[in-house]
Amino acid sequence: MTGVGMASLTFFLPAILLTVLAVGLVILGLLRGAQARDAGDARDMRIYADQLREIERDAVRGVVSDDEAARLRTETARRLLEADRRTRAETRRSPVAARLGALGLVLAAAALSVAVYSVVGVPVLADLPMAQRLADARQMRDDRATQGQMEAAWQSDPTRPPQPVVEAQYLLLMEQLRSALVERPGDLRGLRLLATNEANIGNHSAAAAAWVRVIEAEGDAATSADDLVQLVENMALATGGLISAEAETVMEHILRLDPRNGTARYYLGLMFAQTGRPDLTFRLWRGLLEDSAPDDPWVPAIRGTIEELAQIAGVRYTLPPPAAALPGPDAAALDAAADMTDAERQQMIGGMVEGLAARLASSGGTSDEWARLINALGTLGQTERARAIWTEALQVFATSPEALVPITAAARAQGFTE
Repeated sequence: MTGVGMASLTFFLPAILLTVLAVGLVILGLLRGAQARDAGDARDMRIYADQLREIERDAVRGVVSDDEAARLRTETARRLLEADRRTRAETRRSPVAARLGALGLVLAAAALSVAVYSVVGVPVLADLPMAQRLADARQMRDDRATQGQMEAAWQSDPTRPPQPVVEAQYLLLMEQLRSALVERPGDLRGLRLLATNEANIGNHSAAAAAWVRVIEAEGDAATSADDLVQLVENMALATGGLISAEAETVMEHILRLDPRNGTARYYLGLMFAQTGRPDLTFRLWRGLLEDSAPDDPWVPAIRGTIEELAQIAGVRYTLPPPAAALPGPDAAALDAAADMTDAERQQMIGGMVEGLAARLASSGGTSDEWARLINALGTLGQTERARAIWTEALQVFATSPEALVPITAAARAQGFTE
């Protein structure tokens, strides 16, 4: 017998035996129920017959009067006839037919289970212990194609969306820029311009290569993870969303520089989902969703899949309602801020923060507004005050766990919950 046949037999044989056992227990229950009902009716009739004989004896001994004896006989005889009528009616209704109907429902349920499993189940797939599942996931991660192989496969993928239409003049300027950078390979400004514009025309593979050149040209002068973020985004777009080992290395570098970087955390979670570890994806994305602003680009994708990930991970999780983006300064305020000195601009921001703090203190507000105040005070360097606002917010929303989500995210962003 083949391995597939043996796996199928080891599944179907126990399944059939369990189904037969379950159906048999249901039939036995139906039979015992009918017998108990019939026995109950017969017992009632015997009791009423004994009561009639007892009434006759009491009447002969003079314990009850003739009128009372007649009344008791009539009442007991009525109950006896009612029990007899009920028994005959149940016989006419044919309990056998009722039992057959119930049996039919049981068999239909069993047949429906088999039909559903034949569509969604995999009977020949043997159960895997957790250690084997983890080993398979590690192997899947190790066996990924390279970045170049993924890019080549995406280029020939028929589902790949069409490239943007680019004007001939724009393409000519791009060729000139590429040629100029051959002669000036260390021109940081030119390399950034090239990387940005390669991405604008949908040439993400070339954009990623240009960002690599930017990072190499910067060397030790790099002070943030911003260029690495641009690199990993273009690497992911160049493969249609698949995360290669090379892209994973870039993400790890980003997270060493900025452990809270949303882009790297999102793509790292995506990589785990692609390599058999959706449980790790859920953990990463749950924290990222709690830390994110409503308009962060990864939020819609996470909200669309995180509940399914929670089910796979075996976690009870309720997706919080979407938070509305909080309004910022209006156009007039932005125009005015453009003409301010740094000191004047800082004063304006401080005034806005104080206005929000005063309004929350006097009339309260939403949990998103409390979170916004915590972040704003932390950004302004008022750490102790931000911590006090966080403590107060915990008390205000103590009975509303969902409202605490943005507040906790703000506190985590400021390092209060580490």
